[in-house]
Amino acid sequence: MSAEATNPASPGPVINTVPRRKARPRIDLRRLGRAALLGPAARDRLPDAIGHVAEAHRAHYPDADLEPLRRAWVLAESSHRGQMRKSGEPYITHPLAVTLILAELGAETTTLTASLLHDTVEDTEVTLDQVGEEFGAEVRYLVDGVTKLEKVDYGAAAEPETFRKMLVATGSDVRVMSIKLADRLHNMRTLGVMRPEKQARIAKVTRDVLIPLAERLGVQALKTELEDLVFAILHPEEYDHTRELIVDNASRADDPLAEVTDEVRTVLRDAGIQAEVLIRPRHFVSVHRVARKRGRLRGADFGRLLVLVNEDADCYGVLGELHTCLKPVVSEFKDFIAVPKFNLYQSLHTAVAHTDGQVVEVLIRTHQMHKVAEAGVIALGNPYAPPSEEQQAANDGERADPTRPGWLSRLLDWQEGAPDPDTFWSTLREDLAQDREITVYRPDGGTLGLPDGATCVDAAYAQYGEDAHACIGARVNGRLATLSTALKDGDTVQLLMGQDVASEPSREWLEHAHTPAARIAIQRWIAAHPATGDGQGAKADEGAQSVRSAPPASGGTPGTPNAGDAPATPVVDQPGATVRLAGCCTPVPPDEVTGFSVRGGVVTVHRVECSAVAHMKSVGRAEVGVRWGDTTECRVTLVAESFGRPHLLADLTEAIALEGAEIVSATVEPPTQQRVRHTYTLQLPDAAHLLTLMRAMRNVPGVYDVSRAQHHNTTAF
Repeated sequence: MSAEATNPASPGPVINTVPRRKARPRIDLRRLGRAALLGPAARDRLPDAIGHVAEAHRAHYPDADLEPLRRAWVLAESSHRGQMRKSGEPYITHPLAVTLILAELGAETTTLTASLLHDTVEDTEVTLDQVGEEFGAEVRYLVDGVTKLEKVDYGAAAEPETFRKMLVATGSDVRVMSIKLADRLHNMRTLGVMRPEKQARIAKVTRDVLIPLAERLGVQALKTELEDLVFAILHPEEYDHTRELIVDNASRADDPLAEVTDEVRTVLRDAGIQAEVLIRPRHFVSVHRVARKRGRLRGADFGRLLVLVNEDADCYGVLGELHTCLKPVVSEFKDFIAVPKFNLYQSLHTAVAHTDGQVVEVLIRTHQMHKVAEAGVIALGNPYAPPSEEQQAANDGERADPTRPGWLSRLLDWQEGAPDPDTFWSTLREDLAQDREITVYRPDGGTLGLPDGATCVDAAYAQYGEDAHACIGARVNGRLATLSTALKDGDTVQLLMGQDVASEPSREWLEHAHTPAARIAIQRWIAAHPATGDGQGAKADEGAQSVRSAPPASGGTPGTPNAGDAPATPVVDQPGATVRLAGCCTPVPPDEVTGFSVRGGVVTVHRVECSAVAHMKSVGRAEVGVRWGDTTECRVTLVAESFGRPHLLADLTEAIALEGAEIVSATVEPPTQQRVRHTYTLQLPDAAHLLTLMRAMRNVPGVYDVSRAQHHNTTAF
């Protein structure tokens, strides 16, 4: 049977340091399971065992129709009758426990129905067709998905392919994974009599894949308990030490958390803010992490304060009161309401200092935020059904299901392109290791969800798939950026795409690719082109070498205009003076210009925005009036910056020629990070055509900027 379980090997209860809200008593699932099988239950009412599930379900859905649950219980109980778990318990206790976990978290009726039936198709004579006829296509689909997951062989060789199938099933309906996580939690609770090596193998898979998936789905209640169970199996000595720390702290007479709780309640009551203030003990793994980080633990390290309010605005009201009336630790403040985490999590995080110097962390959120923080996508009900008017009103301001079209949908896309199971497995684990997601914006207003640390390379493949091979650069927040640039949450990214359909990615991109979609697409291209060089970069470098070997067309220094030869004629208000155009800013008509007298009766002419003008004025040099004469022909030096690609130089020179300009000299510098700098000295028949020429050069694919040459020499005038 799929649910291998026996005597509990659970870590035991965490000892709370203060009383908490009254909750439903823990249900003895073993007793209820045995009672259900001792005799036939009345078919006209819910049996006691499933009655507890119904009670938990009605707490979240007061008007839920319980008839499907009753019928599912009847089918599951009768189908599993006589089957026993390895521990000697009736097998029905397992689907019952899984369903109760989901009911407590707020799963909707369809999920609970499928959960009760999730082992019937695999372990009994019930067929999928029977499930579909009795409960409908949706329940049938969920049961089928979970049944496929139950066939996972946890041997090392089988893991990659089986988990690929698991994620395909999950991506089709996230509720499949919700049932699987609850199923795994109950099995982990009852893992005790298995051989130690098998316990360790299952615990490692749980740690590496299922716990990160629970984090991605936002199901913190499942994630934290799974973490503690895995911790107890894989690190028993550290677990026992952590348990001793928690027990010792619970026996302390003084409790800074309780004292600060009373202070916070007083502050909020005086401010007229209705709030529930609770102490939220840390679970075992959290305490262990804090101990490793801080060394000796103090009372405030064993928990955090949780403040629950009714409205979003109240969260910020609480924050203001706490920061005003208590001593805040400003460096600990984080706003996950304005910028939610990728897994739906919303909360304000802050900290205040106790009188003895201990720092108490405080979480502030609404009741709805808390529900979502604990149960994640499970709290959304059926995430694929359109919300009712009541749900829209209740969830106003809350985020939608992140799996559509979030990380899970992206995962489905790239898993299809993984060249082999091992690549899929390693890439999956790397992707799940990312614990935070950022959102970046496209110029058209669309968004891209990416893992923290993603670069422009990742953004390109997220937006264009394999067409991103043609990406030649990006602008981040309006400024030019290399494809290796790391993106931040809220950045605006404009991806610059080349026109050549045969464009090739650079092998260097692998160093900057953090998402599976980018890495797998680049690796697939490299595998298909083993004899090809470095794509764009190599071809651009070849082109640059050929241009640099050519001498300048008119002699002189390549790339630098000979100002004395420029035909453009300025007229100065100083009779008999020799006029020279400044090489630092290369003025041409119709630039606004000014002049300064230098030795030998020479007047140098500068553009008015030239830095040399400000320098000359600062040292008291008098300006000389300058205007342009009738001659419109001019010579100018332009710098074009571009991304390397085949035929770029030919396209640029063609664009220049079409505007009637003559190339006097040209140089192309060696590519740097796939960027190429071209410098052209050009003869224009009419200075008025300069802006048109620059615009034509910018329109050449791959060119991202064209500017006038600037030489920062302010000493020679």
